[in-house]
Amino acid sequence: MVVEGRVWTFGDDISTDLLYPQTAYSLPLDEAAKLVFSANRPGWSEEVESGDIVVGGVNFGMGSSRPAVALLRELGIAANLAESFANLYFRNCVNYALPPLGLPGILGLVSEGDRISVDFESGTVENITTGGSLVGEPLPPALLAIIRRGGVLSSLEEAGFLPPIETGATT
Repeated sequence: MVVEGRVWTFGDDISTDLLYPQTAYSLPLDEAAKLVFSANRPGWSEEVESGDIVVGGVNFGMGSSRPAVALLRELGIAANLAESFANLYFRNCVNYALPPLGLPGILGLVSEGDRISVDFESGTVENITTGGSLVGEPLPPALLAIIRRGGVLSSLEEAGFLPPIETGATT
């Protein structure tokens, strides 16, 4: 599983409150996604392009278990790398099929706007812009399988533990 895209960098201790502000709770997903990082980087969601990659510092996604990852997916973010992740946030990345990779030293490898390639099976990140690379701990095969299936709900549906999710149904 390889993802290539443009990098957006963020620092340490990025909380789910910044990713999914309370003002977004009652909005439809597409409208809520426009508020991602609005407190610390106004207008960021308007600059994001499908396939971009978010790279953060230590303890990325700290705080509550808000489904902030769903908003990143709605914006088209293809992967999330960080020096380290908060446990609940990492789990939500897998649940929502946004490939995460904790990689100490990643902020020393990339700058905002660089293009990178991430191989989640080997744990290798290559900076296409600079030619540098870094190898970390790859994602376990079981987590990669969940991500490939579209997340935890799709995986449970495929395994027969949930009924098929109806899409486009009207009442």
